[in-house]
Amino acid sequence: MKIMVVGGGGREHAIIKKLKENQSVETIYALPGNGGIAADAVCVGIGAKDIPAIVSFAKEHAVDFAVVAPDDPLVLGAVDALSEVGIPCFGPNRAAAVIEGSKVFAKNLMKKYGIPTASYEVFDTPETALAYLKDAHLPAVIKADGLALGKGVIIAETREQAYDAVKTIMEDKVFGQSGARIVVEEFLTGPEVSVLSFTDGETLIPMVSSMDHKRALDGDRGLNTGGMGTVAPNPYYTPEIADICMETIFLPTIRAMKAEGRPFRGCLYFGLMLTPKGPRVIEYNCRFGDPETQVVLPLLKTDLLTVMQATANGTLASCKVEFSPAHACCVVMASQGYPTHYERGFEITVAPAVLPHVYVAGAKLTDGKLYTDGGRVLGVTAVADTLEEAVKEAYREVGEIRFENAYYRRDIGLKALKAKEEVK
Repeated sequence: MKIMVVGGGGREHAIIKKLKENQSVETIYALPGNGGIAADAVCVGIGAKDIPAIVSFAKEHAVDFAVVAPDDPLVLGAVDALSEVGIPCFGPNRAAAVIEGSKVFAKNLMKKYGIPTASYEVFDTPETALAYLKDAHLPAVIKADGLALGKGVIIAETREQAYDAVKTIMEDKVFGQSGARIVVEEFLTGPEVSVLSFTDGETLIPMVSSMDHKRALDGDRGLNTGGMGTVAPNPYYTPEIADICMETIFLPTIRAMKAEGRPFRGCLYFGLMLTPKGPRVIEYNCRFGDPETQVVLPLLKTDLLTVMQATANGTLASCKVEFSPAHACCVVMASQGYPTHYERGFEITVAPAVLPHVYVAGAKLTDGKLYTDGGRVLGVTAVADTLEEAVKEAYREVGEIRFENAYYRRDIGLKALKAKEEVK
């Protein structure tokens, strides 16, 4: 089989490495891929948002199955375009991808179908938003409506911060047209949990839960990032909470999307907060999370391609999906200065024994050598019988990797280890 994976980050590298385990896979094309992915796939210099070029390539190279991994091409309708020319795809079509493409749509969907989430208001102009925020309860969560590379959320603890957030998003348009509308939400408290799921629009199978670490600095300080590391499973996500989420959030969401004429097929990501009043949805993503994928897929025992094909052809109910009872930890190695300003072009050296456990996010290949080419450079993942062992091994592996200006958090997994003691 010839497989095409659209995207070029650490998430895509994790997907590609897992797909390679299937013996029927002859060739994997990565569009555009990156310097590290080139070791596991044929990288093609076509951007993830260049849908006409993606479709043309898939037709010319007789691709048997496509995986559209990032949010932008999904929201732009890449799956629709590929499906129109007869190429089976993993991922939601444009109508379903709106669940991530518009936070206003997602909030209204939850309100209409009684899915637990934070209370909210929607604003189309800065004036109405500012007027509301004069008396709104603080802290408040202010979100750009559209896609913003995971950075369109501002938590305002003071009135001034709230006003600045509105100005930044709606007037300065730092997120472009994604900030034409905003959502102002109630601030929730409690442990956060990420749950990815496979779904074919009827059946939903949750994957192993995970815990992301968004802040740039140790102790959850610093700016928000795309994610500095993850562990799986999340100790706060007990079997009892999982049952509640299935009945009150997961299945109702799939049914709601179907009722709206937007059946969701692919990977639906649930960003949850376990509040004192029960689980609440913080956000939906229409695809695998990054770097959650880097800890969830290594624990998947079932063949990934088989599961992806089942979601695409509507046979997930008859597909047995199993995960290992082990634990995984991923530490992201970034460029100093991420997520703002950082330098590129430093050579990366990785001990050969560690290489199979490294997912490359931002690197280019020049004359056979890897060089840094992004803010998040590598995700280093370890799997072990216990969380303690997985964390220890991940940091040992990090010690086997070198590049100038390397930065990583040194407390990935610490919160989860404390949580294990709390929930005993």
